[in-house]
Amino acid sequence: MRLTLIVSALFVANSAAFTVPSRPHAAATSTAARASSALRMSDGSYDFDVAVIGCGVGGHGAALHARAQSLSTAVFAGGDVGGTCVNRGCVPSKALLAASGRVRDMKNDHHLESMGIKVNGEIEYDRQGIADHAKNLAANIKGNLGNSLLGLGCEVIEGRGVLTGNPHEIKDEATGKVYTAKDIILAPGSVPFVPPGVTVDEKTVYTSDGALELQFVPEWVAIIGSGYIGLEFSDVYTALGSEVTFIEALPNLMPTFDREIAKQAERLLIRDRPIDYRTGVFAAEVTPGIPGEKPVTIKMIDAETKEHVETIEVDAAMVATGRVPNTANMGLEDMGIETNRGFVAVNEKMQVLTKAEDGEVVPNVYCIGDANGKMMLAHAASAQGISAVENIVGRAHEVNHDAIPAACFTHPEIAMVGPTEEQCIERAEKEGWTLGKSQGSFRANSKALAEGEGAGIAKVLYNKDTGKVVAVHIIGIHAADLIQECANAVAAGTTVKELSMMVHTHPTLCEVLDEAFKGAVGMSAH
Repeated sequence: MRLTLIVSALFVANSAAFTVPSRPHAAATSTAARASSALRMSDGSYDFDVAVIGCGVGGHGAALHARAQSLSTAVFAGGDVGGTCVNRGCVPSKALLAASGRVRDMKNDHHLESMGIKVNGEIEYDRQGIADHAKNLAANIKGNLGNSLLGLGCEVIEGRGVLTGNPHEIKDEATGKVYTAKDIILAPGSVPFVPPGVTVDEKTVYTSDGALELQFVPEWVAIIGSGYIGLEFSDVYTALGSEVTFIEALPNLMPTFDREIAKQAERLLIRDRPIDYRTGVFAAEVTPGIPGEKPVTIKMIDAETKEHVETIEVDAAMVATGRVPNTANMGLEDMGIETNRGFVAVNEKMQVLTKAEDGEVVPNVYCIGDANGKMMLAHAASAQGISAVENIVGRAHEVNHDAIPAACFTHPEIAMVGPTEEQCIERAEKEGWTLGKSQGSFRANSKALAEGEGAGIAKVLYNKDTGKVVAVHIIGIHAADLIQECANAVAAGTTVKELSMMVHTHPTLCEVLDEAFKGAVGMSAH
């Protein structure tokens, strides 16, 4: 059997993501917006109270909150309303996962027969139809985001915004026009990272941007990266009939995941599927091919010795080696801002610093989302945008990144909030507290068993001295939905004792968490 190759570079990053129609400079909307926010404008010496550079989920969230505070707001969309998440990330990938997941379920005869269901004939799918489902969903969400900005009185400027080097100034790259704003929020997002030696043509060798178009379903595809993106696309490809091999530069697959969860994921998402893997190797050279005519060639070297270990030929290769900030050529240097691998240093209030170590605050300039590197997730960017606006209006606020959940939308899903168990052990030793651990099992959950989805666990990590929840890691059906209760608990400082006395609906999947909370204080769940 040929297996689909998923190659991982050492640079694995978590990751965790459109344009409004042209109009005559939105004169009427802009005038109305400024009039409605006149009370909040400092002295009328600026075009806007707040200018947001970038219109992904983070920039959008910042703009909405700025308008909620009656601040006149401009958004420099750069021709990309919705950003990576809506156009080339979170949203269309979920559409592919939903469609391919249905195909996987309908082909699982054993699962269906256990519930008394039989499907006669071969299960077929329309590749273009699945691709269109993702494309149409992204277009709809993009339109909704653009309309929400206009509806609330934001001025959407089509060009990319860049700093001029002068305080409070932003230039529209498309027209050359310079605007002024009292406060500027940088939200440029990120772009896929392509390692040296990898040639991308977005046809046979592609990043997640190209993969989401689903131009064809390779018989054997190489995906470079075993993080969130690589795992999700392995789920899509194997469901649609591809064969897979993971190749990872580090010693273990899924290197950023909690180790216990990663082992469960290997059993549930890799071993039972047409997937093989290599670890400890780089994809040193990747050469594109021609669909149906010439294969993609991948040369692998040992991650430590750099000696050649293997060369393979596959039908396609996907580069999923993380993302890097989209901060090049936006005038940061002109403002005296140093970046580290493209990342902009900020303090806990999202204020931009001149440099990472001992940097000074750049007045009235904030940076949110992937560009600051604190947490490369769309909803983290939105939270940071809201926080930046809170600080702009004088209400001191800091985002608790330990309370921001993340999810990998495989089948079954993986979700987490807070540090891994390995990181918790280190933190407990360093800070002088005792780590507690309790687990719930999907195999003991009535709802999961009714669905025929009894695989998986929920692991709660807590401070034994205070009882507060520190982290939760889940692998199992609808883990991405279950994690929110846990994130709220971390954010609120709720104790396992308090959680153990809260009533969970029966029979529901959330009783897996109830079992873990009760177990932490010596109680039993039925």
